[in-house]
Amino acid sequence: MANAYFTQGRAQEWAVFDYYFRRVPDNGGFAIFAGLETVLDYVRELSFSAEQIDFLRQKGGFDEGFLQYLRDFRFGGEIYAFTEGSVVFPNEPLLSVRAPLIDCQILETFLLLTLNHQSLIATKAARICAQAQGRKVFEFGSRRAHGADAALYGARAAYIGGVAASANTQAEVVFGVPAVGTMAHAFVQSFADEYSAFAAYAQTYPDHTVLLIDTYDVLRSGLPNAIRLQQEVLQPLGKRLKGIRIDSGDLTYLSRRCRELLDAAGMQDCEIMVSNGLDEFIIKDLIQQGAAIDGFGVGERLITARSEPVFGGVYKIVSLEKAGKAEPKIKISENLIKTTTPAFKQVWRLYNQAQMAIADVVSLREETIDGSQPYTLFDPQAPWKRKTVQDFHAKPCLQLVWQDGKAVQKRPTLAEIRAYVQSELNTLWCEVKRLENPHGYYVDLSQPLWNLKQDMLDGIAKEMEAGR
Repeated sequence: MANAYFTQGRAQEWAVFDYYFRRVPDNGGFAIFAGLETVLDYVRELSFSAEQIDFLRQKGGFDEGFLQYLRDFRFGGEIYAFTEGSVVFPNEPLLSVRAPLIDCQILETFLLLTLNHQSLIATKAARICAQAQGRKVFEFGSRRAHGADAALYGARAAYIGGVAASANTQAEVVFGVPAVGTMAHAFVQSFADEYSAFAAYAQTYPDHTVLLIDTYDVLRSGLPNAIRLQQEVLQPLGKRLKGIRIDSGDLTYLSRRCRELLDAAGMQDCEIMVSNGLDEFIIKDLIQQGAAIDGFGVGERLITARSEPVFGGVYKIVSLEKAGKAEPKIKISENLIKTTTPAFKQVWRLYNQAQMAIADVVSLREETIDGSQPYTLFDPQAPWKRKTVQDFHAKPCLQLVWQDGKAVQKRPTLAEIRAYVQSELNTLWCEVKRLENPHGYYVDLSQPLWNLKQDMLDGIAKEMEAGR
């Protein structure tokens, strides 16, 4: 595409592209926007080496002038985006790129794969952590991830979404995600008996001993040996058994029985961790059943978002600038959901006096929403459904994050992004965050933007009718 734009003399023709998604995975009520800092890192380093250009030349089909253009390429546009960690909703632009057509097009694939992947995993993590009700959740999924990058960036996204730590050590090296280790069944099996394995592990990690107790039998072998270890090995050292982990069986029954026996042995401070194919629905059931669990290790169903492993974000042109004038663009489709919303836009989030989110309004870029005046919301698909709100304040969500070859805002730490997710979730009503059949959050169009879209659709319809 970039080569075609160049050969048509359109290298300096500017456009606006929007990134947005059409539906929340798992029929949820919200999503978490993640991956922005990764995109900005990519834009910062984006260039083409001599070797890459030679490859394109040998492949054929590329104009030599275009190849010379790539030699000095640097992204020369602007990027507007929601704050990373924002709660977001379908059919609103989460990121807008305003740049030369070539620049916009070159960003497409990396931008989509990054934002789609990390937003998917962060959203899944937020759903899982919400059902844990304050209990710690750990990301254990690297072995089932779709490659090393998916494991690494998935751990980043999961941490943003709320997990306490990851078993991916590289995620701590690269991003500062707290890394945790676990005992393996193979370690237990490598010793002559279970107790000897436990003793060796405790001697190696006396301050952080968490024993995997289901290699042979949880109640008849694993737990008795764990209690014996506390009494015979750790206690003489002045240490305490930090926890046990159960990785199979009826987790509700086993955790409750283990809790009883641990308490009876004076080990009330020993935590019970569980793993074994967990997700938000299983965790919800375990807690409702009264399981005595202090933390959850979640693997493949988090790192792959197994229940719905695709975040359907798209990247579409919405405006083209010619002779200094912006020309809105719209794509229509037989599928109504695929019809785009034209023009360079802004997204406003409306809050009531209690700082709870009321609705989002997508507007033309030049519009403002004044919270001191009543404002009428309406359903873009059913415009007769209207509601007037007042005594609110409106926050513009799309902020300039890249201009003149550099980021224009302070780079947040990963911990700051993670904390922002939680603050954003606190602005949503419980009904929107409900795991099943959540209340739909309103994303409306401003009246001027709705009018523009309808006028363009009517114009296209007339042209098509005339051409029959």
